[in-house]
Amino acid sequence: MEKALFIAMTGAKNNMLAQTNRANNLANLSTSGFRADFEQSRSMGVYYGEGQPTRAYALTESPRSNFESGPMITTNNSLDVAVQGNGFLAVQAPDGTEAYTRFGNLAIDANGMLRTANGLPVLGAGGPINIPENEKVQIGSDGTISIVGLGQGPEAMVQVGQLKLVNPDVKNVEKGDDGLFRQRDGLNANAAPEVILRSGMYEGSNVNAVEEFTQILSLARQYEMQVKIMKTAEENSAASSQLLQMS
Repeated sequence: MEKALFIAMTGAKNNMLAQTNRANNLANLSTSGFRADFEQSRSMGVYYGEGQPTRAYALTESPRSNFESGPMITTNNSLDVAVQGNGFLAVQAPDGTEAYTRFGNLAIDANGMLRTANGLPVLGAGGPINIPENEKVQIGSDGTISIVGLGQGPEAMVQVGQLKLVNPDVKNVEKGDDGLFRQRDGLNANAAPEVILRSGMYEGSNVNAVEEFTQILSLARQYEMQVKIMKTAEENSAASSQLLQMS
């Protein structure tokens, strides 16, 4: 009875974790550049010393993210960019490390630093990018940033920087708790000239609302089943105790 209760308990616990994963996907349905996270469950043996496992427990994990592209949303804002196909923008994470994102809503702060709309500095080859005061900013398909200086005409457009675009192997990429991607080996990815940007638009979330909601319902049913098994184990244990008392 104790083994059945243990298995059902771990199953219910990990069903809740899986629902949390799916609920987070739904919560980011409208987050620019968001990549949905997969979840999977598997059984793990419980070992006490050498020999065979005494029981098994459920384990829920997020093995990787869904790297399919999201919809392209046109804004006609010259600072909005979307990565076409594979690749990422390099940004500086809150902890100061280099990280990668598909969040292409960019803005220039009061000090001239180019940031994502959620405040992360955007990186170029030499670090965070600063843009001088200007009449116009233009970001090319290769990430080059050109401006027309104050009081200048269109013919005076000059290049002032270039976004660092990377295209690491997605098998070597993982999402952190901050929602940013990094290489599993801890190294910074090399710039990838093959990555192409589309200016004047950004990429929406790739979350499929119907699929996520369906999975949440399925996990809820599984949770109810695990709770019923725990209840049955409790009832069987009580019946066994009564039989022992009678004998």
